[in-house]
Amino acid sequence: MKRVNSTCAGIALAIVLALQTPAFAHGEAAATGDVEQAIAQVRLATRPFLDVGAAQDAGYSQFLNCVEQPGQGAMGIHYLNSALAGDAVLDPLRPEALMYEPGKDGRLQLVGVEYIVFQDAWDALHPQPPVLFGHPFHLVRAPNRYGVPAFYELHLWVWKSNRDGIFNDWNPAVRCP
Repeated sequence: MKRVNSTCAGIALAIVLALQTPAFAHGEAAATGDVEQAIAQVRLATRPFLDVGAAQDAGYSQFLNCVEQPGQGAMGIHYLNSALAGDAVLDPLRPEALMYEPGKDGRLQLVGVEYIVFQDAWDALHPQPPVLFGHPFHLVRAPNRYGVPAFYELHLWVWKSNRDGIFNDWNPAVRCP
């Protein structure tokens, strides 16, 4: 029992430290080891969402069908937490969207996360576009294929490897049916 409690305490401490590290959320470059550790913490924080039912219980709901770009790959099916997407806060351990790849059997496999913040909300509070894990966000202008106002976004392929890079928008290994 002591071992379980100390393990839980260690995980909780790592999460608290990640949340207190402004470098990941506000644009300062982070050392490679720090980024790798932070990404491992994202994987740990999103592990419960390997089960899409747990994601739905946590406030995520399907926002988009499977999104793909011919010749570049796909993003999968987006499950969005509208409460998180509607604010100007970026929390590495609470991504605004989860991306699932539909399997041949219809089951959904978590492949990555997406951080999203609306441009107007972010720009009203910050002089620079957002940066997370030392990586700048992409601006998606309006009008866009999603039918929403302009927003900043960053993908993180924490559950399925992406040969084009962990932060690339499209993953050639992800397929839509």
